[in-house]
Amino acid sequence: MAVEIPPLIAPSRLRRRGGLWGECLAEFLGTLVLIAFGCGSVAMTVAALPGSGRTEGPTTFFLGAGDWLLISWGWAFAVAFGVYVAGGVSGAHLNPAVTLAFAVRRKFPWAKVVPYWVAQVVGAFVGAALVYGVYHDAINTFDHAMKGPKTHGHTVASFSIFATFPAPYFHGGYWGPLVDQIVGTALLVMLIVAVVDLRNTAVKANLGPLVIGFAVAAIGISYGANAGYAINPARDFGPRLLTFFAGWGDLALPGSEPGSFSAYWWIPVVGPLVGGVVGVLVYDLFVGDVLHIRAQEAELPEVGRTRGTTSDEE
Repeated sequence: MAVEIPPLIAPSRLRRRGGLWGECLAEFLGTLVLIAFGCGSVAMTVAALPGSGRTEGPTTFFLGAGDWLLISWGWAFAVAFGVYVAGGVSGAHLNPAVTLAFAVRRKFPWAKVVPYWVAQVVGAFVGAALVYGVYHDAINTFDHAMKGPKTHGHTVASFSIFATFPAPYFHGGYWGPLVDQIVGTALLVMLIVAVVDLRNTAVKANLGPLVIGFAVAAIGISYGANAGYAINPARDFGPRLLTFFAGWGDLALPGSEPGSFSAYWWIPVVGPLVGGVVGVLVYDLFVGDVLHIRAQEAELPEVGRTRGTTSDEE
């Protein structure tokens, strides 16, 4: 806004919030927004719409592949708005995998990595608590109506509102979901660094957050079913902690359901951290290094055209 907005807190108390503390507050709020909209969209799909009489039955959801779009686009908007909220202060990583990748290859200070991670996980926890508070009745009604295995009255379906688990076709194995998380997060970080790279065809007019949201939608549509496309350790672990304390028990931590999967909690943490580094390295190897060389030579050929040879100049 063009007008000057006076601070809510006295300027003398604001000084320490101008540095790392302020950046962590922005990461906290941005990640809270991310989870509030993202998990909120899943709560709508899984529990609220069926329970409100807007589907064929109180436990009916996912009648077709198109229903997945509600969640995919919900997370896309969640990421976009989270980045818009925090971007001007912290850069809006909102994801420990992004923070680590930027520390490895974008000169992000290593001293800020752990504080950012803490802020992101706490923001995700509070965002999940907000969703649980708003949809508590819908979730309990859904779980009561559902048949099948339950943990302290809760089901895997309601757990999916908050955190992720592997598809049954992995038969409880780790490698499939782990590779899925590495690949999905590598694509996410590769697309993020491409969007924000001013040397490349960078997104202009402050549309970067929206395009990054589109990237998340693309990953969800293309790679979402294998393991719920957490692609963000804070996005999974913060809500997972919430569900542990809220009564989902072993489903949340260590992330086990007898006969389906066990001790799964670390997959959506380790996989994205590895994938984020892979993504930024792949981008720099195939694109970033080329842009760097061209910038040094200060002579940019036309897009898609190689430099001329002696015979071309004759």
